[in-house]
Amino acid sequence: MRRFPGSESRSGHTTTEGHERDPHSHGATLSDANGEFRLEMPQIVPAFGQAHGHLAYDSGDFKTVFLRPVMDSASDTTLHADFVLQSA
Repeated sequence: MRRFPGSESRSGHTTTEGHERDPHSHGATLSDANGEFRLEMPQIVPAFGQAHGHLAYDSGDFKTVFLRPVMDSASDTTLHADFVLQSA
């Protein structure tokens, strides 16, 4: 598996502080030395019946990835998603 340290991922979530459409509920982060993205944010809460996040990766070198991972429970405090990049 190839890692991509320093690459950017975008996210949007409905949290205790706002809806996923709100500008302050969107963000971007860079991956660490292991190519992993980590975000700290307020508790994700259900929207449209499910606690979920939106994650996107779009570098131009690879096909765009857009994920909507759903949490097992609204009380979970972590959201984990793996994705594989394919050449554009």
